[in-house]
Amino acid sequence: MGSRVYSIVGSVKEQPYLRSGELARLSGVSADTLRHYERLKLLPAPRRSSNNYRLYPREAADRVRLIRQALAVGFSLAELVQVLKVRDSGGAPCRQVRRLLGEKLSNMDQRIADLLEMRDRLRQILADWDKRLDGVPDGAPARLLESLTLLESRSNSTNWKRKQS
Repeated sequence: MGSRVYSIVGSVKEQPYLRSGELARLSGVSADTLRHYERLKLLPAPRRSSNNYRLYPREAADRVRLIRQALAVGFSLAELVQVLKVRDSGGAPCRQVRRLLGEKLSNMDQRIADLLEMRDRLRQILADWDKRLDGVPDGAPARLLESLTLLESRSNSTNWKRKQS
């Protein structure tokens, strides 16, 4: 009956090991994901049963949850491999983890700034296109895409003048 041993009164006693399918269900990942984590050494190689099933200790569920939560906040598998290797060998990679997350936040701030700049640029383009379309009869070409080249030339010229002053 899997990893459960039933007593006479019907209560359930859990065994100390989980098969990969059980760990996968408990952790919300696939068995393939568990094997991938194993290959990367994020999870220690499990024991094997007599019929060669993988048998994970119950603590493996906590480890998989930790990995999933770290991935959810932006850590990569490669970063986790490095951090957990230090941790598993008795080290305390707390400052490294803090630095990595700080870098992720800085990168996110930069991406947001870039997106805001792009949004402003798109608004300028749409305003220019609205003016162009107002002066063109329906069905006549307004050459909107060609106007991007002119807008880019003006933008580069303005940026160059700003850098010179």
